Amino acid sequence: MGYEMLFTPFKIGKMEVKNRLVMSPMGTNSAFTNGRKDAQEIDYFIERAKGGVGMIIMGCQPLNEEIAQGSMEGYMDSFSVLPALTSVCDGVHRYGAKIVCQLSCGTGRNAFPDTFGNPPMSASAIPSVFNPDVPCRAMTKEDIQKVMDGFAFAAGAARDAGYDAVEIHAHAGYLVDQFMSPVWNKRTDEYGGSPENCARFPREIIRAIRGAVGPDMPILFRISLDHRFEGGRTLADSIPLLKLLEEEGVDAFDIDAGCYETLDYIFPPSYLGESCMSYVTEEARKAVKVPLLNAGTHNPDTALELLESGNVDLVMMGRALIADPELPNKLMEGRREDVRPCLRCNENCIGRIWNRHTKLGCSINVQAMEEERFRLEKTDSPKEVVVIGGGPGGMEAARVAALIGHKVTLLERSEKLGGVMGEICTAKFKKNIKELTKWYLVQLQKLGVDVRLNTAATADDPLLETCDRIIIGCGAVPVVPPIPGIDGKNVISILDAHRDPKLIKGDHIAVCGGGASGCDGALEIAEEMGKKVTIIEMLPECAKDAMFINKISLFNALNRNHVEMLTDTKVVSVQTDGLTLEKKDGTLETLKADTVITAFGMKPDLTTVDAIKAKYHTKTRVVGDSNKPGKIGDAVRDGFYAASSL
Repeated sequence: MGYEMLFTPFKIGKMEVKNRLVMSPMGTNSAFTNGRKDAQEIDYFIERAKGGVGMIIMGCQPLNEEIAQGSMEGYMDSFSVLPALTSVCDGVHRYGAKIVCQLSCGTGRNAFPDTFGNPPMSASAIPSVFNPDVPCRAMTKEDIQKVMDGFAFAAGAARDAGYDAVEIHAHAGYLVDQFMSPVWNKRTDEYGGSPENCARFPREIIRAIRGAVGPDMPILFRISLDHRFEGGRTLADSIPLLKLLEEEGVDAFDIDAGCYETLDYIFPPSYLGESCMSYVTEEARKAVKVPLLNAGTHNPDTALELLESGNVDLVMMGRALIADPELPNKLMEGRREDVRPCLRCNENCIGRIWNRHTKLGCSINVQAMEEERFRLEKTDSPKEVVVIGGGPGGMEAARVAALIGHKVTLLERSEKLGGVMGEICTAKFKKNIKELTKWYLVQLQKLGVDVRLNTAATADDPLLETCDRIIIGCGAVPVVPPIPGIDGKNVISILDAHRDPKLIKGDHIAVCGGGASGCDGALEIAEEMGKKVTIIEMLPECAKDAMFINKISLFNALNRNHVEMLTDTKVVSVQTDGLTLEKKDGTLETLKADTVITAFGMKPDLTTVDAIKAKYHTKTRVVGDSNKPGKIGDAVRDGFYAASSL
């Protein structure tokens, strides 16, 4: 497939963008408390510009410290932030890309109550999201004027820093969206009631920005056209709003779907599929004449398809460009097979920010937000490196070691590379895991790694004695608890279920273990095989190890496919026709099942690891599940660290 159309130029107002690929606005949570950007974020954006993207929209920058509410995205109320922002702009311009400053007047009802000793402010005195017992403070006319003054100053500062355009963050149910949506806007003054009044707040923002930047600097407007919850703004509701905003002078619309009530559409996991928000573009295209941009888990092929439909002018990619900043250049050079696919796992991008309160990273691109510190350089002293185990940790170690110039031999005891990662990617929603496995095979071949399949390493292997370094990751094996009947002919492991779906017999399937692995397996069997599936989990909740945003989509899909989840329930025994279960109160009950699938978790396979470590401890490094059971991103990071530090 040719991607030439992605690399045609396009104009937004008087600004020409060199191609149709745009980096979506995503916060990195890495700015200083004084609002200034750190060098690592500057390097991060420059790396994406160097990779060939046409335009970068930076993550939202709040107008001031109070509105920022503790988020580390920087803010725009002082000239002191400009030197760092100029470095970003100059660095991006060096590679011919355009850069857009996205401005935000805050999260409104989505703010954390009492962060600054006050309840959140919103269009109206509605309940705040994170504590519905705390009502928001309805903004006064004076509050609104302060916001307008803030936008005017911030937009002028953005112009002075060197940005090419400004984008208004009116998305995700944040403050601007709250004014635009009757579900949240209960005002009876000129800022509420009619569609025209609900559009007054954003229209005044547009005027404030235009007054500051003049007639030529483009103003983009980011808006969700479909909130996707009962009472929220629908696509039909949003179209008149688009027309009013176009009339006010918006130069382009950045459109998609979702809000905090449907959080999985703000950070779409793999369960939502590819191009999951392009459905809003057709009606928008009919309504307005200005250019349209669309995001929502695009890959190169969905980007091309959407452009060819004529419904958008530019296609946005976010996590795809975190995973592979070189994606545009690789497509231009005809190297589609070299594009590293994003897993849509959310674990180390938004997951790091939400769960660990630290800066953005990436599960499969360890260099994200560490572009300089982790930059790979050719070695002056090549070593003989043996990598044992072809899972994600081993493959990443082999790739990186070969990339920097070492001679690498990879030993894998089975007939194919991939490890557990390569076996669990049978569902449609795990398509990108399958793509990542293929990507590694291509990279190892191109780098000349000596891959030896069906080769079980032992501590006595002469190769280990003569090599300079050993990196070993033998993966993990399923946990099998001592439950009567667990060895029956009707019982298979979750891995065996992935390896050979023919082993899943009958219509009633029981999955023992409701972690992420068990839930994913249950969903696949129900959705793609049409079977009646029950998950048994001894904890009070299923998928406790899944990233919480992913769980929203996962549970929606499980419910849609009528998968029953029995929590606080223990498997007592397995029979030929089902299981005996013990409930929390101690009562026993039986569950009919034709096939019982065990998903009790995994434990490290350390037999070979321990033997080799004992003999060659000074030159051996352990990676992946052999080091600590975890997810794909954990193993990849281990492999990168081991190889890049040789």
